[in-house]
Amino acid sequence: MSHGCALRMMRMLPLAVALAACAQARAQTPTTAQQQAMRAAAGAARAALVVGPTSVPLRDEATLALPEHFGFIPRQQAVALMSAMGNRSGDGFLGLIVPRGEHRVWFVAVVYQPSGYIKDDDARHWNADKLLESLKDGTEAANAERVKAGIPALVVTRWIEPPAYEPDTHQLVWSAEARRKDGVDTDPTVNYNTYLLGREGYLSLNLITSASTVDADKAAAQQLLSAVSFNPGKGYNDFNASTDKVAAYGLAALVAGVAAKKLGLLALLAAAIVKFAKVIMVAAVGVFAAVTRWLKARAGRQA
Repeated sequence: MSHGCALRMMRMLPLAVALAACAQARAQTPTTAQQQAMRAAAGAARAALVVGPTSVPLRDEATLALPEHFGFIPRQQAVALMSAMGNRSGDGFLGLIVPRGEHRVWFVAVVYQPSGYIKDDDARHWNADKLLESLKDGTEAANAERVKAGIPALVVTRWIEPPAYEPDTHQLVWSAEARRKDGVDTDPTVNYNTYLLGREGYLSLNLITSASTVDADKAAAQQLLSAVSFNPGKGYNDFNASTDKVAAYGLAALVAGVAAKKLGLLALLAAAIVKFAKVIMVAAVGVFAAVTRWLKARAGRQA
């Protein structure tokens, strides 16, 4: 199975956790070996699920106070699951968070990016309209590469949540809607981005949901962001200007520059995975019930 087209779009994608590569979108039917791998990976992820309330270490950088009614799939099992579905995860990928005991249909990818200390000065002066235009321009500029790789062109239409930075907690939240230019995705997948800045980099907890449900689902992302804290000595205020690395970009670039390169596959997730929905629904039981309900609903809309 080729991963080349997915990797080209995902080299700058910190969460790197879309459920299917673009090669799979063009495939006809998963092989028996692929089906078995998906079932095995889903079973291993279910067995490894860490159930809240509990404390989840995020490397030696931070800690997640996982709330009740949430589950955390550790990196090893989450990476295997993504790989079985035709995707590769970057070194910063730490795992997945899924809902438990409810009918929400979302998941959250947890990533640590060792970018260095990100200066937040520009957050005081940024203009949301100009950031949106930059995001639109960056996405349009990347369309030639998407089309060449066999991925439909995208257009950014609006802010779902304009960029908002809290300087006291060093939290950043933003979300933009990206649709296919051909109009096929009537209810596009949405990446609701939340970040916590630290001394040596940042943590991102990115909610993957759909445009029609993001307003209801984003409360979970905000709750989880508040449940993450950097370990002593690793926080944003622990920065030492004489010794520590400073990131090559600021907050505005994190939104409008880096984001433009990572927007593609997540916005096209539904179109890429429809042909695999039945296989995943067989493999994904228990903890993955929410994800499979979502896939089934989206497969019906695409039929």
